[in-house]
Amino acid sequence: MDIIIYIAIFLISIVIGIFIGIIVRKKIAESKMKSAESEAKRILELANKEAENKKKEEIFKAKEEIMNSRKELDQEIRERRGEVQKQEERLIQKEENLENKMENLEKREKDLEYETKELEDKKQELSELQTKQLEELQRISRLSVEEAKKMLLSEVEKQITMEKANLIKDLEQKAKETADKNAKEIIGYAIQKCAADHTSETTVSIVALPNDDMKGRIIGREGRNIKTLETLTGIDLIIDDTPEAVVISGFDPLRREIAKMSLEKLIEDGRIHPAKIEEMVEKSREELETIIKEEGERAAMETGVIGLHPDIIKLLGKLKYRTSYGQNVLNHSIEVSNLARIMAEELGLDPKIARRAGLLHDIGKALDHDMEGTHVEIGVDVLRKYKENEIVINAVQAHHGDVEPKTIEAVLIQAADAISASRPGARRETLEAYIKRLQQLEEIADSFEGVEKSFAIQAGREVRIIVKPERISDNEMTLLARDITKRIEDEMDYPGQIKVNIIRETRVVEYAK
Repeated sequence: MDIIIYIAIFLISIVIGIFIGIIVRKKIAESKMKSAESEAKRILELANKEAENKKKEEIFKAKEEIMNSRKELDQEIRERRGEVQKQEERLIQKEENLENKMENLEKREKDLEYETKELEDKKQELSELQTKQLEELQRISRLSVEEAKKMLLSEVEKQITMEKANLIKDLEQKAKETADKNAKEIIGYAIQKCAADHTSETTVSIVALPNDDMKGRIIGREGRNIKTLETLTGIDLIIDDTPEAVVISGFDPLRREIAKMSLEKLIEDGRIHPAKIEEMVEKSREELETIIKEEGERAAMETGVIGLHPDIIKLLGKLKYRTSYGQNVLNHSIEVSNLARIMAEELGLDPKIARRAGLLHDIGKALDHDMEGTHVEIGVDVLRKYKENEIVINAVQAHHGDVEPKTIEAVLIQAADAISASRPGARRETLEAYIKRLQQLEEIADSFEGVEKSFAIQAGREVRIIVKPERISDNEMTLLARDITKRIEDEMDYPGQIKVNIIRETRVVEYAK
């Protein structure tokens, strides 16, 4: 029983302790909540005070910025007013100057009016005096002014006409007697002194082989050697039954020369395979560049032309591998240069200009395979690019009659070019084929309605057509030129270009009976 009582007391005391603890904790919690609320109120009050202070600071800064802006604006307004005032002062000064000038001009105008009046008075006096003199002369000579003029002019005209006719007859007679003789002597002397070699080039080159077994080595396994060589050089190798020889075919002489040099090196070396072929082709290109430069320098040295640009010297060297109707263009240029120099010396002209223009007259042929246009146009562009003498450029431009020659040296270049091209053996084209082409050119032009006569000139480079003015109008001439050009292009084979020149002339003839 005692134990139960103790246990009950113990339990009761525990319940009472728990109840007391709950009450104590509740009071502690209430005190903490009160302290937290008071702390929160304090923090809120501090925050409001800080916000109020921040607001006041921002308002103060804004007011300060507004004050600064107003000061700057006032300063700018004062400056602008100062500038406007200065401009007004300048305008006032200009107005005063203009007023002064106007006053001066008015004064000068009055002076001029006074002087003009005086001049008119003097002119009137002179006119009256002249009239009196004429009346006195008419009274003395008993002739009017018009009659005296006619008589005087008639006598003077008769004397001048007779003297002019006699002078013209004498000069014509002397010119006819001496011109042909002197021209033949000068041209013959020039041709005699200029003896140039002639070599004919074709579109193929032949390389000799040590034996026929070398053909197989050049072809290579499955033709790889010959394909490599043709690809690198851009030419065709013809290996046929010709004993101990390979034919190199191609229209580009520089490529053909590179292929020939490369093949000769390969035969000499003995090792023929694609890598070696590529090496030899590259070496041959470098050697050809050197040869081209040396040939250009040789041509300049032989003709005595100095001061040429290095690029022009290279172009001259390329002419060694360029032909025109089978005539080597470099040899032709040297020949024209020498002929022109000799004729210029005989005529007392400038031989330096003549030989320079003669050497450079066909320089455009070194580039006409790579550029559009005639060799004359290309050559003129090249010479202007390198600032050549304008006299030389005109001689080059006029050597085929594209423009009018401005100097006698330019005419000599035309003559020297014709002499070099037309001498026996100079060009491969036969006389029969040449005449046939000219006849065909004239026949094509004559076949059109309204054409009166046609003439093939400039070695077939130009056809000059005279039309009937009553059948062909000015507007129809353009269409006729286009039709003839089209017909020539379709029916003829010719080098370079042919100029179609149409002439329409209207003549009126009357007879006084």
